[in-house]
Amino acid sequence: MNEELTAEQTHLATARAELARMRERTLALDVQGGNAASSEALAETLWRRARSLEDDPTTALFFGRVDLDTDERWYIGRRHVTDDAGDPLVIDWRAPVSTTFYRASHSEPMGVRLRRRFGYDHGSITALEDEHLLDAAEPEARSQILATEIERPRVGPMRDIVATIQPEQDALVRVDATTTVCIQGAPGTGKTAVGLHRAAWLLYAYRQRLGRSGVLVIGPNEAFLEHIGAVLPTLGEVEVRHTSIEALTASVPIRATEETAVAQLKGDARMARVLHRAVWSHLVPPEEAMVVPRGSRVWRVATYDVAPLVDGLAGREIRYEAARALLPQRLAHSVLVKMEALGEYPDDRVQDAIARSAPVKAYAGSIWPKVDARALLHRLLSDADALAAAADGVLSQDEQKVLLWEKPSRTAGSAKWTLADAVLLDELGDLLNRTPSLGHVVLDEAQDLSPMQLRAVGRRCSTGAATILGDIAQGTTPWSTASWAESLEHLGKPDGIVSELRRGFRVPASVIEFAARLLPQAAPGLAAPESVRDNPGRLDLVLVAGAGLVSAVVTELDRLMALPGSIGVIVPDARVADVSRALQAAGIEHGTLGATHGDVEHQVDVVPATVAKGLEFDHVLVLEPAEIAAAEPDDRTGLRRLYVVLTRAVSDLTVVHSKPLPPALQDEHPIT
Repeated sequence: MNEELTAEQTHLATARAELARMRERTLALDVQGGNAASSEALAETLWRRARSLEDDPTTALFFGRVDLDTDERWYIGRRHVTDDAGDPLVIDWRAPVSTTFYRASHSEPMGVRLRRRFGYDHGSITALEDEHLLDAAEPEARSQILATEIERPRVGPMRDIVATIQPEQDALVRVDATTTVCIQGAPGTGKTAVGLHRAAWLLYAYRQRLGRSGVLVIGPNEAFLEHIGAVLPTLGEVEVRHTSIEALTASVPIRATEETAVAQLKGDARMARVLHRAVWSHLVPPEEAMVVPRGSRVWRVATYDVAPLVDGLAGREIRYEAARALLPQRLAHSVLVKMEALGEYPDDRVQDAIARSAPVKAYAGSIWPKVDARALLHRLLSDADALAAAADGVLSQDEQKVLLWEKPSRTAGSAKWTLADAVLLDELGDLLNRTPSLGHVVLDEAQDLSPMQLRAVGRRCSTGAATILGDIAQGTTPWSTASWAESLEHLGKPDGIVSELRRGFRVPASVIEFAARLLPQAAPGLAAPESVRDNPGRLDLVLVAGAGLVSAVVTELDRLMALPGSIGVIVPDARVADVSRALQAAGIEHGTLGATHGDVEHQVDVVPATVAKGLEFDHVLVLEPAEIAAAEPDDRTGLRRLYVVLTRAVSDLTVVHSKPLPPALQDEHPIT
């Protein structure tokens, strides 16, 4: 095995040298595009290519090898590397042949004679592990290298999982580009990583199509986006955009908040019908004929000729402004028909001239007026009669009263818009002018989105597909979904496939079993996740007197900081400032995460409970679970928030509390 290890180390050194050569050759290419625009585009393409060939010597360039029964041998890694003759030294993990590395087993070897995994330390191969899949006498065994990689401590943002992708994850990563996939995943099952790796695989397999139409990753907040932001670049994909759901619809400055009942109603799917009716109610039935002077003659188009033109455009499934732009041409064509009937021979230039003439434009504008989205929403939320006209038969009178502002602003420009209003404005914007569609959208924490927010996401992939990621048990908004089928309907993807990941690789058994006690109340009917890690992790429940609560946090942190890896101190939002000051006074360097920012520089981060979703830390310290649950508007949401908080740990969980734990967590305490 020592000889084998030396040979593999030599192959790694050769592959790294060839990768450097590939990058140097790309950088040395002379940009000659024929003109300035072409040269700029070519330079950008070469820059992206050079970025994708950057090597990180602290990571594994390749992490596995498969020897096939055809005597072929392939090294599986993060990117494709060839020697000077063009022969592959490393195969991209996304290539079809790499599927065998992830899915082959003793029961279904897929032609793999030997699968080898490599253990690394700071980018150098230190160990290897072989499986002889065609040897019936060799028992099926858990890979120790795989387990070590999964449990390896980290400080900083989320990393890729190309070395540890499991068969069920790989199957979801490689679903074709035309299929929308919804992944229900319990904490630690890797659903976020699967979604990001699916984006990378799609860009590899459908580069030409998705390179033009684009791929977008949508997360719940900026802290989450910073946490996952390094994954795709490490896989060579530097062009994928990331945004939060709030930023996606941010067409106006958010200057106010509103009561939960109001926000919930504004996020109801019925609001789409209200807005649609409000937009199209602007059409005015023609009451007078259109009169168009041209030269020495005056042409007249009767109202009974105009009405079918308006009805025809309104009946087509096109946007309000697109139809409005077509109306002058339709009116002008009616004039041309009359001209031809009297023996004239007008051409398209005459029709265009008539369509652009002042009388036609003025007449078209009188029956199909321009609509401003902000002004329209301002009127709906300020004017009871306007809202009633649009919402009659859709919303009850009581619901209409809930929507109306108590003190309306005088103008749309001075309105104090909320997040829910921004989503309504996004819907109005699409009713007026079609929202451009991307090739693929990855939406994480989708369970928390309202129907109107889901519609906003669906518009961004109306001609493409989506990867939807979430966990119904982690829904912490009053409008969180109870059914993925319902969510897919709102997204406009009713034919999307729903798949569930239940095997947990990140959260240890002791932690997930403790948190899962909340599920019967928080998410009845949802199966508890199953941890498949050999290491059960550690769970500590620390009960202290109220006066010593913060000092107990400092004491526990002193213990945790002696261990390798990141530490998340998750606290009730109201206690963030107090805990941060206490850590500072104790000399503990730390970051403080917020909904608008993350932190990747510190071993210790103070995390508000409402920001913890989607994040992972090697060690997690949770302060006052009862307060975290009580801060939510109802019991179900409170327990779901607590479930999220308790499942952020990769190695161990410490719960420090002075108040009694929620009843579901009090049974059979492992440690007191």
